[in-house]
Amino acid sequence: MTVEGADGPGAGRRPTRRRERTRARLLEAAFRVFAAKGFGRVSIEEVCEAAGYSRGAFYSNFATLDELFFALYRERAELIADQVAGALATDAADAADRGAAGGSDGDGADLDVRAAVDRVTEVLLLDLDWLLVKTDFLVHAARRPDVARTLLEHRARLRRAIADRLARAHTYTPLPAVLGDADTAAHAVVAAYDGVTTRLLLDKDVDGARAWLRQLLTALLTDGGTRRAEERGPARSTTDTH
Repeated sequence: MTVEGADGPGAGRRPTRRRERTRARLLEAAFRVFAAKGFGRVSIEEVCEAAGYSRGAFYSNFATLDELFFALYRERAELIADQVAGALATDAADAADRGAAGGSDGDGADLDVRAAVDRVTEVLLLDLDWLLVKTDFLVHAARRPDVARTLLEHRARLRRAIADRLARAHTYTPLPAVLGDADTAAHAVVAAYDGVTTRLLLDKDVDGARAWLRQLLTALLTDGGTRRAEERGPARSTTDTH
């Protein structure tokens, strides 16, 4: 087992890099152990053993398992946020190209919600082990008001980011009236993701979860069949069908 020394304020750059590697290995090991056994059933010693480090290495990076758990949650949440942002950025670039070609300002206001939903559901992390860890964390946070507040703040930031994109897309694909504004729609999007991933935990059907999430988000954000009928515009006459 590796024994990790403490890196003091005067430590050089190599110990700092070593600490970063140690922290990363502890997080990776914790993820595996939490996914296998569940948070609350895992000790600091088990995390250290899985990572190949001593308790000293653990305490030089984290004060408690709670702190490690939330660092792991932030790491995975940031990965998901990057995936979503990347998918939306790709679609926003396409929207800007359409705007330039059509003479609009190209600021992404005509973002195609349907295309964005397709891109997001294609890349979104739907890892079963992560969902198990996240669910454990939600239960843990529900019993810890301080942790719950931090988690609620993170979810609020995510919803605001989603609401901003939906508001900019509004002129291209109006939101259903029942949802009201973009902020309410963002709440619905997060609720749909939570529901789909809960089902995924039980049936383990990742492909089915992606398809179901795509259908839910499209129906929520585009008025489903009504919008599809409108998009067929030129084919509205019965004399020129087929």
